[in-house]
Amino acid sequence: MSISLASRGRKIKSLPKNLEFPLDGSIDQLKEEISQRTRLPIERLRLSTVDGTVLVPGKTLRKFGIGTGTTIWVKDLGPQIGWRTVYVIEYLGPLIIHTLFLLNLKLIYRQEFSLSLNQKVAFIMIILHFLKREYESIYVHRFSSATMPFRNIFKNCFHYHVLSGLLLAFFIYGPWHSQDYICPKLFTFYTIGWTVSLLSNLKIHLELRNLRPEGSSKRAIPYGFGFNWVSCPNYFFESLEWLFFALITKSWASWLFLAVGFVQMLVWAQKKHQRYIKEFPNYPKSRKAIIPYFM
Repeated sequence: MSISLASRGRKIKSLPKNLEFPLDGSIDQLKEEISQRTRLPIERLRLSTVDGTVLVPGKTLRKFGIGTGTTIWVKDLGPQIGWRTVYVIEYLGPLIIHTLFLLNLKLIYRQEFSLSLNQKVAFIMIILHFLKREYESIYVHRFSSATMPFRNIFKNCFHYHVLSGLLLAFFIYGPWHSQDYICPKLFTFYTIGWTVSLLSNLKIHLELRNLRPEGSSKRAIPYGFGFNWVSCPNYFFESLEWLFFALITKSWASWLFLAVGFVQMLVWAQKKHQRYIKEFPNYPKSRKAIIPYFM
C-alpha cells in the first residue's frame, strides 16, 4: 500500500513523499522506517492524520482508517530528553543546594550561629524527601511518554532548583530562625505527621506502578489505600507533607512553596480525575480529585 508523507510545521529533509507500507503494519514499524529515511531519532517523530489525530504506538494503520493515498503528517519534535533523566536532574538540585547551604552558613549569612532543632530537622526532611523522589524516578515510576522536548527541562527545573532549592534553603537556615521554638508535643506531632505523609506517598506510587505493566501505557481504576477517598492520593499526601514541613520551619518561604505546589497539584489532580471519569463509566462517584470529601 502506498501512503503519502508530509511535514507538519518545519520541513523535514529527506522525508519521502510516498512510502510503500503494509496496511497491517504497526505505527512503531512506520516510525522506524521514517526514522531510517530521515535519520531522525524515533523519539523526535510524531505522526498524525490530516484532522490532527495522533497515531499512537502499538496500533496498526488499519485501526486509524488509513488506506492507499492517505496523507500522514510527520512532525519533528526537536531534541528530546528522557523523562526519567529530567526527574533525576530536577530532584538532584535541592539535594545539592541544601547541602551546600549547611556546609557554608558563615560564608552565606556573614555571621556565626548554631542551627535550631527545627532547622536541623528541616534539612533532614528535605534530604529524605528528595532522596525518595530520586529512588522513585529510577526504580518506581513508569512513564507513558518516553521523552519530552529538551528545552522544557529549564522550565521544569525552575520549580525545584529555585523554589525548593535556593528559596527554601536561604530563608529556612538563616540566623533569624536559629532561636525558633516549638512546643515539644506539637513538634512530635508535626514530625510524625510528616513521616506518615512521606511513607503514604511512597506506598501510593508503588501501587500506581503495579497498575501499569512494564512497557505499557495501559490504564486502570486504582483501588486501595487513599484511592477510596480521592483520585490522586499521592498529591494529597504530598500536600500534607509540605504542610507539616511549613509548620515546623515557620518560614514564609515554606508556605509559599506549599501554595505554589498545591495549586499545581490541584490542576493535575482535576485533569486526572476528569480523565478517569471519562475513560471509565463505572468510576466511583464518591471520589474527589485531591482532598477527601471536599475537592
